[in-house]
Amino acid sequence: MATSNEFRIAVFPGDGIGLEITDPCIAVVDEAIGRVGGFRLSYEQLPAGAGAYVERGTALPDSSVESARAADAVLLAAAGLPEIRYPDGTEIAPQIELRAILDLYAGVRPIRAIPGVPIPLADPRGADIDFVIIRESTEGLFVSHRNGSITEDRESEDRLLITRKGTERVADAAMKIAETRRAHGGKGHVTCVDKANVFASYAFFRKVFDERAARHPDLTVDHVYVDAVTLEFVGRPWRFDVMVTENMFGDILSDLGAGLIGGMGFAPSADIGDDHAVFQPCHGTAPDIAGKGRANPTAMFLSGAMMLEWLAERHDEPRAAEAGALIRAAVDDAFANGLRTWEIGGRCGVREVTEAVMSRMSAVAAA
Repeated sequence: MATSNEFRIAVFPGDGIGLEITDPCIAVVDEAIGRVGGFRLSYEQLPAGAGAYVERGTALPDSSVESARAADAVLLAAAGLPEIRYPDGTEIAPQIELRAILDLYAGVRPIRAIPGVPIPLADPRGADIDFVIIRESTEGLFVSHRNGSITEDRESEDRLLITRKGTERVADAAMKIAETRRAHGGKGHVTCVDKANVFASYAFFRKVFDERAARHPDLTVDHVYVDAVTLEFVGRPWRFDVMVTENMFGDILSDLGAGLIGGMGFAPSADIGDDHAVFQPCHGTAPDIAGKGRANPTAMFLSGAMMLEWLAERHDEPRAAEAGALIRAAVDDAFANGLRTWEIGGRCGVREVTEAVMSRMSAVAAA
């Protein structure tokens, strides 16, 4: 674990474009730390994913798990390939396994418009999109991951589980994030997303959410059914601040949210528990563009910034938060000054984005 000024980071490059964006992210993170000073990171790259499954017969070796458990944080690029699957037909997804192993119950998915990145909404208020989806990441429908059943090729069944413990702690995480955001100018508002009008499990989720919300009278709360939220996302997403929801709903909504801000290449995330945290972009391995240099590493860079900010809070190291803020400011500045990746009509890939962010970091730090 951490020494007084060094943090150990377990790194999973994974597969596909994950192998291309990992080292640039480390370079950007180290550049930010070098400009702030006062601490450093040490990295250990570890096998996991489809490549590891083919080579070793396991997608997540025990040695990788133990290294991740011993580290101060985990940085994961992207893992899995659609053509490499388990015998039951499901894809390789060590990131899901890590959530269960390390008890990472709060999936934190920031949805923030980046200056200069075109968005699909015509309303100018779309430039103000800045909310966070908190996804319960250890239960819900995902409790059936690799545990579903098929009966005589006639029917299949997956189980959905919502517990009091799981809901309490993810609701508390959402309240804490809302309070932190309010301290920096946020709305101090939490929205519970469910389907409580149809399913008893989601009515229970709402009930427990309300109980935890009552402990935070300084915050405002509301409830929205998940189908109505999809309408709100394309109608007035700027009204949201912090949202908390079940695992599968959060999985779907975070992708829709990424679509509001330019695509998956701009969407970072974190899976956080009481003792461990994994930081990774929301996107997958993109095998169609892997090896072509066209990947957008922005979400990976922003995930690195989230990692630094989490380390700052966990270890009372404000310089780590400064480094994270510097990365985010450099990303904003680069796109505001005309950087354009392939998915938004440009021709910039891993190398060009990395160089631009590095360059703007110098300018931002000097300002």
